[in-house]
Amino acid sequence: MTPTLAILTARHHQIWLWLSAAMVIVLAWLSLSSGPVGWDWRMPLVAILPDAFVQDISQLHVTVVTQIRLPRLLLALLVGCVLACSGAASQALCRNPLADPSLMGVTGGAAVAAIAVIALSPKVAFINESMVAPAAFLGALAITSLLYRIASHQGQVQITVLLLAGVAINAVAMALIGLFSFFADDTSLRLMTYWQMGALAGASWPAMQYGAPLILVCIAMLFIRRKQINALMLGERDARHLGVNVRRLKNEVIFLIALGVGGAVAMSGMIGFVGLLVPHLARLLVGPDLRRMLPLSMLLGCVVLLTADWLARLVVAPSELPIGVITALFGSPFFVYLLIQQKRGAHA
Repeated sequence: MTPTLAILTARHHQIWLWLSAAMVIVLAWLSLSSGPVGWDWRMPLVAILPDAFVQDISQLHVTVVTQIRLPRLLLALLVGCVLACSGAASQALCRNPLADPSLMGVTGGAAVAAIAVIALSPKVAFINESMVAPAAFLGALAITSLLYRIASHQGQVQITVLLLAGVAINAVAMALIGLFSFFADDTSLRLMTYWQMGALAGASWPAMQYGAPLILVCIAMLFIRRKQINALMLGERDARHLGVNVRRLKNEVIFLIALGVGGAVAMSGMIGFVGLLVPHLARLLVGPDLRRMLPLSMLLGCVVLLTADWLARLVVAPSELPIGVITALFGSPFFVYLLIQQKRGAHA
């Protein structure tokens, strides 16, 4: 790459980063400003400067912003970021753009474990809702490890085997979720049904303390390891020549994906296709290099989830759609498009 081209590429990358960051700020302001209790552009200032506009804004609006909208905004940012980050890491690990935690069954594994806790907590004395996040992580970790073992052959991940195993695991997960739903009481059943479709409506400060640490650790550690993961995309042999401990890195990436997906599922339910759509979009904008693509994916993940959350609240206001419905409506056609592109590439 010539110096001039390198400068242009760097500037191109920075433009998309700044543009994505600006979109996150605008959408965050919109998220805090609007809702069932009304629209007021000054509401975000209540979260930033609590005493600045208290005299002009009712106490009801202050409470809504600080106790409902702000936790929901932070949850959307965390979940969008970690799903995009985990999707990019999954695709790098498998070296295939079709890899995604929701399609591979990782989300399903986390969901089964979390729903088991929700269903059993009213009936079993030593099980309570504080165990949802750890259970979701353990479920995601078990499925991620199992998938990688099934799909790996001589150090190579066979994407066809990975996707077919993911389909089978998702089917088993849905069957187990149905079984738990059958034995759950009415209160747990309503929570489980809404939770399966993905939602941010349950965001609260107490709920954040269980899943947010898992998500933050995943995001930070994957970001730190982006150069090593980038080397892994070249192939295991080349990565070893560059001084990467491939076996340890694989185990770390698997663990971190499970950690992030488990935390996201525990707090927001099953939100699919973000990990598939966002990294592919970032790859189209700045190329496959994770040193540029991963930070952009994290910002775009926030943009996608904030947009989906805003649409979920707007379409059937004052009620709201499950956010997983919005992401599936846009993500499913995109997945079909990727399959068609993969087919054309195979026959080219």
